[in-house]
Amino acid sequence: MTQIHERLQHYEDRSPAPVLDSAGSLATDLSEELHGRSASGDTRELLKLLAKPHIKSLLSVHDTVAQKSYDPELPPLPDDIDDDEDSVKIIRLVKNKEPLGATIKRDEQTGAILVARIMRGGAADRSGLIHVGDELREVNGIPVDDKKPDEIIHILAKSQGAITFKIIPGIKDEAPSKEPKMFVRTLFDYDPAEDKAIPCKEAGLSFKKGDILQIMSQDDATWWQAKQNGHANPRAGLIPSKQFQERRFALRRPAAHVLQPNKISNRRLSGFRRSFRLSRRDKKTNKSMYECKKSDQYDMADVPTYEEVTAYRRQSGAKHRLVILVGPTGVGLNELKRKLLISDPQHFSVTVPHTSRPKRNQESEGVEYHFISKSIFETDIHSNKFVEHGEYKGNYYGTSLDSVRSVLSKNKVCLLDVQPHTVKHLRTAEFKPYVVFVKPPSIERLRETRRNAKVISDKDDRGSAKSFSEDDFLEMVSTAQQMETQYGHLFEKVIINDDLTVAFSELKTSLKKVETETHWVPISWTHS
Repeated sequence: MTQIHERLQHYEDRSPAPVLDSAGSLATDLSEELHGRSASGDTRELLKLLAKPHIKSLLSVHDTVAQKSYDPELPPLPDDIDDDEDSVKIIRLVKNKEPLGATIKRDEQTGAILVARIMRGGAADRSGLIHVGDELREVNGIPVDDKKPDEIIHILAKSQGAITFKIIPGIKDEAPSKEPKMFVRTLFDYDPAEDKAIPCKEAGLSFKKGDILQIMSQDDATWWQAKQNGHANPRAGLIPSKQFQERRFALRRPAAHVLQPNKISNRRLSGFRRSFRLSRRDKKTNKSMYECKKSDQYDMADVPTYEEVTAYRRQSGAKHRLVILVGPTGVGLNELKRKLLISDPQHFSVTVPHTSRPKRNQESEGVEYHFISKSIFETDIHSNKFVEHGEYKGNYYGTSLDSVRSVLSKNKVCLLDVQPHTVKHLRTAEFKPYVVFVKPPSIERLRETRRNAKVISDKDDRGSAKSFSEDDFLEMVSTAQQMETQYGHLFEKVIINDDLTVAFSELKTSLKKVETETHWVPISWTHS
């Protein structure tokens, strides 16, 4: 290897010059000359070699280097250009399978075909030769002044390789700004192929709820340009703007069924106190409902479109994110919380609820409940000190914001299960909640796996455990569907509790990642 390197170095030092700069044409002439003669075996082999595309390309590259002619070959200017068209540009772009990355429109006043937008990162954008406002005259020699935009798009879609445009430059705008760093989490599914309003379906960007998009341009108030975060494809695609999508949702979205619980159920399992929940079972016994004050995110959450987000990673020593579990009654929230507490009681904890009922002999202040008077409870309600609250048999029950803060201040992970409409109240920079939706499996699996399970009734009511009924299964599945439809955009993790051990393992892994890895959170949580 050393000897080879020395010989090559010696050869390079001599600055060798090519013997000729027309090897390609010489090979062509030689092939034509040999074809006219009787071919020997060596002649036939030489002709085959010279006919191979790889040899032709090699000779072409040799001649290019020898002639030092590295500029691309541009087509000659058309002979029929009018003298007045001194500003005409002839542009040749190479288009492979990717879209050109530009949309066009017809000017309603002049009828001219104009470039409507250039997609960031697309072929047209990377070339720097086509700009918004340019007037398109011809595509591959075909006049377009009498064609509809859809017909022109069809011509472009069928074209492969080099495409030649005849363009009259428009008025140049100011230099484009640097690539923006705005990221959003999508709160709905979108398929441009099903959107009748999009100006060009091929230029659209499809996404699923929960995807992270980088917004590349908001120049158009109706159609933003965006690309999937982390994807290698640099080309942006069209998505409906936040304002436009909100208007569409408002026009077509029926009034959502609001899930409002009505009765407190403070259930216990093996001595474990479940944070209080309002059950839907005894709606006739009580008219009061949970209440929570409106937050800045309330209206946004009711019309889910996009939420601006930023990357966030919990710093060492910082408070943990609040962990919220959401799911229908009977789905297993209590069991999952119990297993988390048992797995690491120094790391996980739950809140102690407040109540206005008298303390019983076997109870201790701050253990089962915080016991306060009814008047103080009502004052705290009006002061918005409760996450949620309700009334049962003349007594108030509730989870206070201070009880959540108390757990977090001890450098523990606070586990809280609430009704889904309460999540919007807790989505603040202070709590930075990580919301897990626990949903049931199919009703067939519920019948199979929970046939012998028991529903633990409220101990305060001296009730007894009873088996799940078919109505319980139907209500669980129906409620889960309603929760996911109405509040699914607020859930960061969805776990199907088919097998409790598997569901617990999945939950434990997710919570570990929340503490150690980078996640996307609302930008207001880090810029407040």
